[in-house]
Amino acid sequence: MTNILLIEKNKKKLSWKNLIYIADLFEASNVKHLSLLGDESALHPDIVDYVLYLLQRNFCVNVVTGGIVTNRILETAQNYLLKIPVENLSFVCNYNHPDFLTANETKQIDKFLTTFSKYISLNFNLSQKDFELKFLVDTIIKYNLKKHIRLGLAQPIREQKNECLTLNEIRGIVENIGNQLEILEKNRITLDFGCGMPLCIFSNNDIGRLFRLNKGKVVFPCCPTIDIDTPTIDIDTDMQVWTCFPLFAYEKKSLYDFDNIEDIQKYFSEQHSNLRKDKKGMFEECKTCMYLNELCTGGCLAQLVNNE
Repeated sequence: MTNILLIEKNKKKLSWKNLIYIADLFEASNVKHLSLLGDESALHPDIVDYVLYLLQRNFCVNVVTGGIVTNRILETAQNYLLKIPVENLSFVCNYNHPDFLTANETKQIDKFLTTFSKYISLNFNLSQKDFELKFLVDTIIKYNLKKHIRLGLAQPIREQKNECLTLNEIRGIVENIGNQLEILEKNRITLDFGCGMPLCIFSNNDIGRLFRLNKGKVVFPCCPTIDIDTPTIDIDTDMQVWTCFPLFAYEKKSLYDFDNIEDIQKYFSEQHSNLRKDKKGMFEECKTCMYLNELCTGGCLAQLVNNE
């Protein structure tokens, strides 16, 4: 999956010229899935036109958003995007507990979830050891969203202070997850993990339950490695490219340095392999783990690089 940043925190926006260049490069490389995201992607003034343009070029488009959408953009999106098959368009909504939302945010998100329910799945990033999944289940049922939750781990970001779990806290979250699998099983809601979730924190019983819940698919990836058909590539508004958002300050390259997507994937795959040569994984025991690189990548690479 390729993530294209539409809006950055400095409010800089992706231009039409750059979007067309990206589309040309990916089409020539026969990569047909693109994901649009940013500080709040759905607030980009051209978001609907960008999506329609990429769909017209036969890309499958995913939009990652917090669900904050102006009435004007929502109305335009409603007029044009509800005609698109769900196989070609999807939304991933980064959803926070309603207690942390303002009344206006709640109103905007409600309109978004109501309008585009059939396209939407929820994502929830863990940044604290105490959490609950019930509010996500309740939201899926209330709005009739896709019956799937992506559970991510907030990771340390190089040269920044951000809220994320310590290694010991990561070990401890598994009991909380295990205690909440029943509500997912009861409502037949699948659960997968974002990059960097380590296999070893789960018991064999939990893995078995996840295996059945997810119809036989449970992976513990860190891009660009195992079980990722298309490694994650991030492209910003200045056409700088890197893999893995927490590593954006580690090393960036210009998209213009590459002739095709395969070369980008090869470059960053080699970079990641070199970074893992000594430490292997986020825990000390990763060095001797029999499942490393076969079933698990050893957790998030950002834990190795950003905690140095």
